[in-house]
Amino acid sequence: MQKSIFITGASTGLGKETAKLFQSKGWNVIATMRTPENETELSKLENVTVLKLDVTDPIQIQEVVNQVIAKQSVDVVLNNAGYGLIGPLEALNDGQIIRQINTNLLGVIRVCKAFTPYFRRKRTGSFINVTSMFGLIGYPTCSIYAATKFAVDGFSECMAYDLAHFGVKVKIIAPGGIQTEFTGRSMDGGQDEAYQELVEKVSKGYSAEKVSQFSTPESIANTIYEAATDDKNQLRYIAGSDAIALYEERLAMGAEAQYRKIQTMFM
Repeated sequence: MQKSIFITGASTGLGKETAKLFQSKGWNVIATMRTPENETELSKLENVTVLKLDVTDPIQIQEVVNQVIAKQSVDVVLNNAGYGLIGPLEALNDGQIIRQINTNLLGVIRVCKAFTPYFRRKRTGSFINVTSMFGLIGYPTCSIYAATKFAVDGFSECMAYDLAHFGVKVKIIAPGGIQTEFTGRSMDGGQDEAYQELVEKVSKGYSAEKVSQFSTPESIANTIYEAATDDKNQLRYIAGSDAIALYEERLAMGAEAQYRKIQTMFM
């Protein structure tokens, strides 16, 4: 029987590559995005439905979910929509902070809440929530972004406990750097002269040379496919060599020692 995946943030980058991968594996794909009228690739693929969805709009989320489950079954929900808000807290205005939390955290919570009764009644299904390495380890100038990703990680673990009673799985994908527009168009942020030296040091990690060494969206999409199909009782999937190295270092050295090491790098 053909399986189906519902994806948020499928217009570009990881979301689009994941939609293409699942489609190539014979899945039915519901690819959602804020501007489906601009989509020219996914809309041409067989068994791909492109729908308009803004995860900051709770009414629209419920309407779209109701529309989808009335017409077809859904086996996996991938919460991928999100963007980076990078900069010291003093450089960010309240509107930027609210928008970040509304998209990266509340968007995930809303989509999960809309699908949970459906999965619970079916007693099967999987939520896969994309976080970040910075949802497990803090990093300079990422305070609000990391706050949303740490929150999604905690939310996902708690939901995994709650939904296990109904045969529903919750999994977390924590990628490191990805070679996508996330490091450019998808980033938001601000500058403050007091933090100029710190920002310059952090910015070196996003140079063209460094970005070229990041994981490809295709490789992270493969990890998502693994999580969706491996039938393992596994919560977190660390994706990308840089993320794996950082996470293994934390496990080996301990959180406090790693914190001191990273702090020293930017002093």
